[in-house]
Amino acid sequence: MTVVLIRAFLIMHRLLIAVFSISASHCLADGSAPARGEEWPEFRGPTGQGHATARGLPLEWSTTKNVVWKQPVPGVGWSSPVVSRGRVILTTGVSGAEGRAALQVLCFEVNTGQLAWTTEVFPAEEAAPKPGHAKGSPASPTAIIEGDRIYAHFGHRGTACLDRDGKLVWRNDSLGYDPVHGNGGSPVLVGDFLIYNGDGATEPFVVALAKKTGAVAWKVRRGASAAKQNFSFCTPLLINAGGRAQLITPGSGAVFALDPQDGRELWRVRYGTGYSVVPRPVFGHGLVFIGTGFNRADLLAIRVDGEGDVTDTHVAWRTAKGAPLTPSVLLVGDELYAVSDMGVATCFDAKSGDVHWQERIDGNYSASPLAAAGRIYFQNETGTGTVLKADKKFTKLATNELGERTLASYAVTGESLLIRTEQFLYRIGQRGDSGAESSR
Repeated sequence: MTVVLIRAFLIMHRLLIAVFSISASHCLADGSAPARGEEWPEFRGPTGQGHATARGLPLEWSTTKNVVWKQPVPGVGWSSPVVSRGRVILTTGVSGAEGRAALQVLCFEVNTGQLAWTTEVFPAEEAAPKPGHAKGSPASPTAIIEGDRIYAHFGHRGTACLDRDGKLVWRNDSLGYDPVHGNGGSPVLVGDFLIYNGDGATEPFVVALAKKTGAVAWKVRRGASAAKQNFSFCTPLLINAGGRAQLITPGSGAVFALDPQDGRELWRVRYGTGYSVVPRPVFGHGLVFIGTGFNRADLLAIRVDGEGDVTDTHVAWRTAKGAPLTPSVLLVGDELYAVSDMGVATCFDAKSGDVHWQERIDGNYSASPLAAAGRIYFQNETGTGTVLKADKKFTKLATNELGERTLASYAVTGESLLIRTEQFLYRIGQRGDSGAESSR
């Protein structure tokens, strides 16, 4: 019955998307696009693949230009903003004694930036002190909003569900593991489940929690791999291929497609010794596009109609040229856009892997790019936003400075960008843009 419900949900979602069409250059690979008016409920938006339908996002901004509001964010965190019904949700870690962090969920008003409420989910005294990574934080996974529920995930520290007023509904801290460099990957909602990767130092796993209660619905261990390390930080992606729901979940050494009902493995592709895999997959043209992690990244395009180990039969193309270690890639029509951690941007032909152009843009990169209205928005680690034309020819449209460290990815509300920096949350847009719907 759960499989039927999941498939029915996916079919309905695709039908709703198809109702709203935009020009081909702004469409997803199958010719569809997220519906206008949809919110930004999860990492990389309504589709999980970095597409916004907004037509009036700003081209230029600074700390004073096109700033609708700027709000201080307490604590430390690199989770990206999510938006629903006029509220912006972030997670953060507030430092306590001995390097421990209290993990909190923050809610801001879209229209004003005012902090509406703060809920502490995991107190500092529950944390074990552990050295962090230079690009890590106590709160790096991005929250998810669905209906009247907010799901906040903190990797090895645990997961929680809150209502829209910040009241705790449930929390689960029973699935701890050694994360090596902290938390990173965000969860995904599939039917009645909240699913995430638990790729720690040993015994990496994928787990589904019942979204109503937080109880474990299923949990599967990763298969053995040739990776140098077990730990990774990837966010799964749910796809539908030929009427079959597949959960695409990269880990160290291999990417797996799982049945989201029970975690059963459908297919896998091995990619050698790659580990600490971060980029979220994207999907289109019957291909899933993934990065293979450290120490040297490859970018793979994989056909998704296989069964079992399809390493030797279903890799359509593979390249190391311009492949990112950390940022996710972006599929716009027939083109695949990527930026390497060192700032080399590339436009590939998505079906063949041929390179249309490859150019260096300023800085180093961790955030994932955004597509909107024929533009590609990149954000580097020192707060510089570079806007390119989505085209087979390289055209830089703007370079915008905030002058502050940022590793979080963009979110969109109305005709505005939401950008999280080390100390602030910015809403960048025209001052007349009222953002999302009313807050209640």
